[in-house]
Amino acid sequence: MSEVHGAVDGPAPAGPDHDRPDGQAGEARVRELLSRMTIEEKVAQLVGFWEKEDGEAVAPLQGEFGDITKLEDFSRHGLGHLTRAYGTRPVEPAARASWLWKFQSDLVTGTRLGIPAIVHEECLTGLSAWKAATFPTPLAWGAAFDPALVTEMAAAIGASMRDLGIHQGLAPVLDVIRDPRWGRVDECISEDPYLVGTVGTSYVRGLQSQGVHATLKHFAGYSASRAGRNFAPVHAGPRELADVLFLPFEMAILDGNARSVMHSYAEIDGVPVAADPTMLTGVLRDRWGFDGTVVADYYGVAFLNLLHHVAGDHAEAAGQALAAGVDIELPTGDAYLTLRETVRAGGLDEALVDRAVLRVLRQKLDLGLLDATFTDEPPQAVDLDSPEHRSIARRLAEKSIVLVANRDVLPLPAGRRVAVIGPNADRQGALFGCYSFLNHVLVQHPDVETGIEVPTVLDATRDEFGADHVTWARGCDVDSDDRSGFDEAVATAAAAEVAVLVVGDHAGLFGRGTVGEGCDRDDLELPGVQRELVEAVLATGTPVVLVLLTGRPYAVDWALARCAAVVQAFFPGEEGAGAIAGVLSGRVNPSGKLPVSLPASAGAQPYSYLHPTLGEGNEVTNLPATPAAPFGHGLSYTTFEHTGLTVPATVPTDGALPVTVRVTNTGAVAGDDVVQLYGRDLVASVTRPVAQLLGYRRVHLEPGQSVTVELTVPTTRLALSDRTLTRVVEPGDVELWVGTSAQRDTQALTTLVGGIVPVTSASARWTTSEIS
Repeated sequence: MSEVHGAVDGPAPAGPDHDRPDGQAGEARVRELLSRMTIEEKVAQLVGFWEKEDGEAVAPLQGEFGDITKLEDFSRHGLGHLTRAYGTRPVEPAARASWLWKFQSDLVTGTRLGIPAIVHEECLTGLSAWKAATFPTPLAWGAAFDPALVTEMAAAIGASMRDLGIHQGLAPVLDVIRDPRWGRVDECISEDPYLVGTVGTSYVRGLQSQGVHATLKHFAGYSASRAGRNFAPVHAGPRELADVLFLPFEMAILDGNARSVMHSYAEIDGVPVAADPTMLTGVLRDRWGFDGTVVADYYGVAFLNLLHHVAGDHAEAAGQALAAGVDIELPTGDAYLTLRETVRAGGLDEALVDRAVLRVLRQKLDLGLLDATFTDEPPQAVDLDSPEHRSIARRLAEKSIVLVANRDVLPLPAGRRVAVIGPNADRQGALFGCYSFLNHVLVQHPDVETGIEVPTVLDATRDEFGADHVTWARGCDVDSDDRSGFDEAVATAAAAEVAVLVVGDHAGLFGRGTVGEGCDRDDLELPGVQRELVEAVLATGTPVVLVLLTGRPYAVDWALARCAAVVQAFFPGEEGAGAIAGVLSGRVNPSGKLPVSLPASAGAQPYSYLHPTLGEGNEVTNLPATPAAPFGHGLSYTTFEHTGLTVPATVPTDGALPVTVRVTNTGAVAGDDVVQLYGRDLVASVTRPVAQLLGYRRVHLEPGQSVTVELTVPTTRLALSDRTLTRVVEPGDVELWVGTSAQRDTQALTTLVGGIVPVTSASARWTTSEIS
């Protein structure tokens, strides 16, 4: 059998509609439509509208902006986007669909040009709507190392969106993790750009297979903020941008045909991305050939005036953003509505408005909106959390759980007396990230039921082991200094044969959580008094299984040394509790791998396993940066052996590197191994990482079974930006190894021979794999 990382490789998808012979008529149509538009009608296509109520705060600095007018008045000349029709408050999906169909029908019949709006919605961990399935967070996607399953998940999300009349999803997040103190780590996939690129592109392809456009976030550099602070300045050099931060976006555009991109809030070396044509036009369009729409991150255009102070007012901000390449202002039109008067006064070339309007009209043509009448019946009953959704959520959660440490205590045998302790043991929100509907919206509506079935870890543990074998105590809150529950927790643990401590994060927004957008950390200790709780339970002598339900990696090296086992779950979603309980019992053999290094301290941040030699520390400093557990680490209840690593002695610099390795399950139970191929360029014109993931393949093996895995690595996986900042493949020696993490294991050496080869958009980017 063969696989290309979940069927995400192969020829690039078909180009834009107007580039195909049958698209010429469509291009003529949108240009004719543009020619009939007034300036009011043009600007209407470049803005969104967000219908909000008092107290609904789900965007940064939202209080700085007031509702301009009623939707009916706002859209009298048409509307580009309708913002979060389902995800702003809990509404019955079928009732909201009826309202939406009526609104779109009114646009068709009640405006001069009859153009419906694009409806966009958040969909990072599932459709952000009441009663919709909530899947594992992107960090869990990275931990699963299973792009095919991410494609399946995204297709299910896209189908729900399409049924409800939603056209564009604001996902995936392709920011490469650079500092775990940053709150938005829980929205990201990995610290490795290739893993981000393969998994993120798989999400794009799944979502867009259902006729829903994906939006790549946040282009670019957002995650490299100073000190891990949200909205902080970014001082990434052009080499870091090109070799690390751009790579996932390039893959998702060139290989996933992503149809929309959202700009980053960041300023890079003093230039805000929203006003930077070198990025939004030069890189995106001129270099990569992107021809979709660039949308503003919420209020990002106005922030050029309010936060960055590179514009004196909203009108100036609008002109800068439009010229740079921002086509659509979201979520409303605070800045772009000024374009009407600016154009009339001769302060802006109307051709820039026309450029953006054409891009919006092409997108609407591609989505079928220019022919939509909305005379059909809206959906009357929509199951947004079907058995299919639950199955995908369960499988992805199970594959994402990482067994970090185990002193032969797991799996727990049946009949053990288990004490379940901790603030995240009996809390539904502990299973979800900050962009889940529960933590993003329902937290502001405490009287509204969750709307989906969400067993907690305590519920699942009782089901797994029997309620009569499980006792429970909360112990403390996630993030307070209240120790009043310690005595009960200690007594409960002392009376049990094993204590399962479920600790970690509460995802929220802008300081209302321990992780999430605007919830950054000064340190990487467990929040509140949770470490003290663990220490108190450890003192009882009862073996402790520490379960980390988090949206970032924490510095828990102390726990690795003292706990009987440590299990890491990155917000595993609605089926996550069952996955955790299954790992505890052995029903699920853990196979997740760390998508981000487990830090030893906050003082070593920012850190990435992709560091050059000087980034390791060792004897050159008294403060080494060595992580507590490396990227790619994860244990199993079986053992795997990698033998017979073979590589050719030489490979042309413009060719591909075939690598084969024999993988054997040498244990007594079936399990999944993630074959990880790493490389190191021994000598280069610029410093190179001591380890770099070149390819990977998840393999299921029965006890005693062996397979041969062949990975075909294009040499461009070793590309670098040389001293002239040209992306090239250089000749020279490359060390290779296949292992269970980024740490060196079975090693081999090859030499790239030939001349220096420039890398272009036509170059191969994907490592393919076959199993025999």
